[in-house]
Formats: sequence, C-alpha cells, structure tokens
Amino acid sequence: MSQIADARSQARTETPDLTALPPGPSLPTALQSLLFIIAPYQTMPRWHRQFGDVFSVSLAPAGHAVVLANPEHIREVFAGPSTVFHAGEGNAILKQIMGDNSVLLLDEEAHLAARKRVMAAFHGETMRGWGERIEQITTEQMQRWPVGRPFAVHASMNDISLEVIMRIVFGMTDEARFERLRPLLTRLVKVGPTVFLGWMYPQLQKIGPWRRFMALKTQVDELLYAEIAQRRRESDLDGRVDVLSKLLVAAPEQSDEELRDHLITLLLAGHETTASTLAWTFHELARSPRVLARAQQAADDGDDAYLDATVKESMRVHPVIRNVARYLTEPVRVGGYDLPAGVTVFPSIMLVQHTARLWPSPQEFRPERFLDGNPPSTTWFPFGGGIRRCLGAGLAAVESQAVLKTVLRTYDVAPDGSREQPKTRNITTVPSRGARVVLTRR
Repeated sequence: MSQIADARSQARTETPDLTALPPGPSLPTALQSLLFIIAPYQTMPRWHRQFGDVFSVSLAPAGHAVVLANPEHIREVFAGPSTVFHAGEGNAILKQIMGDNSVLLLDEEAHLAARKRVMAAFHGETMRGWGERIEQITTEQMQRWPVGRPFAVHASMNDISLEVIMRIVFGMTDEARFERLRPLLTRLVKVGPTVFLGWMYPQLQKIGPWRRFMALKTQVDELLYAEIAQRRRESDLDGRVDVLSKLLVAAPEQSDEELRDHLITLLLAGHETTASTLAWTFHELARSPRVLARAQQAADDGDDAYLDATVKESMRVHPVIRNVARYLTEPVRVGGYDLPAGVTVFPSIMLVQHTARLWPSPQEFRPERFLDGNPPSTTWFPFGGGIRRCLGAGLAAVESQAVLKTVLRTYDVAPDGSREQPKTRNITTVPSRGARVVLTRR
C-alpha cells in the first residue's frame, strides 16, 4: 500500500507527458481557463468540431485536462476503478467553500463512508413527505408574484429552493437564526467564477473579493454551528424528517465540522442547480404552447411521469452543471489515448446532451423523449454518473415536480422577449435575464 501511495504522490508532483495528450487549442492557459468558465457555450462546441470527441484544454491552476464527448469514452470513466478516477480531487476547486469532509471532495473509502451516512437521510418514504411541504412553500411564494406583467422567475425559484434547503435539509425552526442566515446563504451561492479561481491561491484570501468571501463564510459557519449544537441537544430527533436530524441519528459520532460540510455541500449542490433547472423549465414552457398545455393537464391530473419528463428534458437542453471531473491517480487508457497520471478528465454533459446523433433536433424541447424510461446513463447525466451520482437527485426530482405542479395548476405562462442565453454564475449555468415570463391566471 505504501508503494501505491508513494507512486501517487510522485504522480502529483511530476509534469504529465504532454505528448500523450490528445490535440486541443493552443491559446494561452489563462485565456483557455477564462473561456472554459465564462464562455463555454461559445468555445466548447467550436473546440469539439475542431478537435473531435476527445480534446485537451489547459486550465489554471489545475493543469492539463481532457474533455470527453463520446458516451463510450465516458462509460470507461464511470465504470473505471475509483482508485484511479478521483472525483474528489477533480472537484478540488470547491474545497474552500465545501470543506474537507464534503462527500464531493472525498475519494475511495472515505467517500464511500461519507456517502453511506448522507444517503441514510434520503430514503423514498421521507422524500414523499417532503413534496407536500414544498407545495406549501411554493404556494406561499406565489402570493408575492406579479400577474399580467413580466418578471424574472429565476429569482423566485431561488427563493423557493433556499426555503426548501433551510426547512427540509437544515430543519431550521429558530426564526431569528433563520432570518439572519437567509441573506448570507443567498450571497454565498452567488459567488462568482473569479472568486472560485482565486481559491486555489491562498495568498489572495487577504484581499478584495476573496477577503470578503472569507468573512461571509465565517458568518455562515457560526450560524450553522449554532444550529448543529442546538440540534444535538434535542430529544426528538427520531421523529424529525429533516436531513440534519437524520444525519445525527444515523451517525451521532460525526463531528460538527463533518455535519457543517455535509450541509453546505447539500446547499450548494441542491440550491442553485434546482432553482436554475426550474427557471429554464418555465422559460421553455412559455415558448412551447403544446408542451405547456400537456404539462398543465399533467399537473391537474397528478401525472408525475410527464412532469418528470419535462424537467429531465429541461436538464438535457440546459444542463446547469456542464461537466463532471475525474483526476487520474495513475496512467490509464481513455478514449483511445494513454493518459498520464496527474491529468483531469472532463466528461462533458453539455456536449453529449447537445449531440444530434444521440438526440435528434437537440435544441427542440420535447419531454416525450423521456416517457419511455431513462436514456443510457452516459448520454444524459446531469447528476453525474457511476458511484458518484448526486445524492440529492431524488430531492431535486421531488422539488421540481412539486413546484411545477403547484404553479401550472394556477397559471398560464407566456414569454417576455427573445430566447435567453446561458450565463455562468459560480459553477452553474443560469438564464442571462433571469428567465423572464408573464403569468396569467388560468
């Protein structure tokens, strides 16, 4: 075992053999990094056409990476040994905000142990009960929506999703702490890509936006630790259905730091992603009267299958997360190339889900694609794949269906202006103008 560890440590310090990498753009690393994060919808398809299904990019500070856009090559990654394909190290840029114990940042045995603990809070019976609470939250939010004039629905979806996280995941009942934490979490999830890149350079933490981020993180952590301490003192944890309480019941020996990292991970992985997916869904429904009419009928009839298909098609057309990442701890052959250790591979959700040979007329919004069951897990993978599939996928499905059902029973949805372009916010892709729509009562 020590020899394996020594070999991996050496791989991390050695410069990968660049002659073994597939072709890719020759732009300076700084420019490639900026384009990869800020303008992926413009640059990635162009590089895909130019270099094919496997191409290299140079990213700061991670180094050299390989983008994969062929489902067969992606299957090699998802089915590969977790000792070779490290998702935790591939997500290292998130460590500053999610913490050392985040299930997204752990690998091998540590990841499996943490995943098992978190999964205990997400069994089906509990989540079904969450649906009714989410419908109530949505109904309360709808009372503040304007009717008959344009508004940006994305902000409202963020409000609903944050409320779901704080009530159902954190299980907060202390209203004073709730009101103090809400604006802080809103700021936290809006951290920009510049701050994300800066996290890899500790010396930046004392200046400008990085200093402000560290101060914000400290405020959030203080309130979360207070909530965790209070919850440990409660005597009715077995009867509670929120995730924090279930984590404490499943493994009370977990440290406060571990619990904090799980909560922040679920916040960041489940808040902006679900809110943006719902915003894109309303954006598409407003532009497709046929799909809107059928989705409204599904909401009236309790046809969860069609509502689920509508959300899945939205995630296909508008993947909120564009790539998954795996860091190679050892040399391995992927996509026909013998890749060296130290390279990160990026199965591209965006490129695969927009490929015409896999998805005919890929820009057309057609939920019927998903009515006959899920497609292969390497042609539609907004929640990642393999043993690293997102733990919050079930909650995201429950939340999305509950929100759609509640809104579509009440309103017609019409577009405001032209089709919106995708924009990068932190690590997610959001509608550039906030998904502006006009609601009228049915």
